[in-house]
Amino acid sequence: MHFWNLALVAFQPVLKIFIIGAVGGFLAIDRFDILGDNAKKHLNSMVYFVFTPALICSSLAQTITFRSMVMLWFMPLNALLTYVIGIALGWLLIRTTRVPYHLQGLVLGCCSAGNLGTLPLIIVQAICKERENPFGDEDDCIRHGLEYTSITMALGHIYAWSIVYNIVRIYSPKPNVVKVDESAVNKGTDPENLSKCCAVITAEDKSQLNDYIGQLKIELKEANGEAKVPEKPNIMKQVKTLADKINLKVLFAPSSLGAIAGLLIGAVPQFQKLLVGHSAPLGVIQDSVTMLGDASLPAMILVVGAHLLKGLEGFGRQLPLVAGIIVVKLLAIPAIGVAIVKGAVHFRLIHPDPLYQFVLLLHFALPPAVSVQ
Repeated sequence: MHFWNLALVAFQPVLKIFIIGAVGGFLAIDRFDILGDNAKKHLNSMVYFVFTPALICSSLAQTITFRSMVMLWFMPLNALLTYVIGIALGWLLIRTTRVPYHLQGLVLGCCSAGNLGTLPLIIVQAICKERENPFGDEDDCIRHGLEYTSITMALGHIYAWSIVYNIVRIYSPKPNVVKVDESAVNKGTDPENLSKCCAVITAEDKSQLNDYIGQLKIELKEANGEAKVPEKPNIMKQVKTLADKINLKVLFAPSSLGAIAGLLIGAVPQFQKLLVGHSAPLGVIQDSVTMLGDASLPAMILVVGAHLLKGLEGFGRQLPLVAGIIVVKLLAIPAIGVAIVKGAVHFRLIHPDPLYQFVLLLHFALPPAVSVQ
């Protein structure tokens, strides 16, 4: 009987997500078209630029202190391990199922990035509010749970945009230089003929073309008897090329900036006294940011539900791949996570708080991240 009570407590917060997601799918039906393509795009932009940074900043500012950051040092490592293990298992899945190249980055992202931003915050608070929650007093549970899940949420967004975004970007198909059809050019200046011979050349293609021309000039000089002058390696150019591939700009995504601001306010007591609390001189700013952040979770789940309505149309064709992702993300990684967390407890790397251990285990048992979808 006790098992079923715990199962009911755990199922209720997930049911809330399903209900809100179903509402999002209902609003996206063509008959209503409230969450059409344009509406989803604008709402998603509001979540990305406004709601999510506000939620992360307000949550961290209220709960995090410098002392708690030191005590919870294992949490960033634990979250990072979920990404590393997911990437390794995703690579094995790609090799096993022979995933097309343009989908490999997406598969790696789905296997590595768990929904650390939304689900822990909803699940932990919902469990703490239940009468028969296994973590003791409701107020203490909510206070500590918000602390653990706020750090988890910040880590999830930072890792998702710094690691997973670049993986998906690297595997994305790149436009190639289109060869000009000379026969089409010789037909005159008719706009219809000219449209057939137009080519779109990206900055990367221009760089490759310049390198090819430079190499050709060197070969022509050698053919004319001129001495070959060895080229000095341009270290700055190599660093710039690597930075362009990795796209370091996403490290300063709005959610990352919100996490930095929240950690700064929480870690510096003077800032926290100035902004956080009912007696804070600038508490109205924190309250306003909190109100904006409260809109993040329902708006995000509504967008996900609207996207799932369209995504189910081609579900059957990718069923083996989806099944493989489910096995990796919801079976293999949680099993490995149990061993990691239990090992950390055995070697006394983490303090014996059941709620803290639950959040660490939750890192390994979450579905793919919303930011990747």
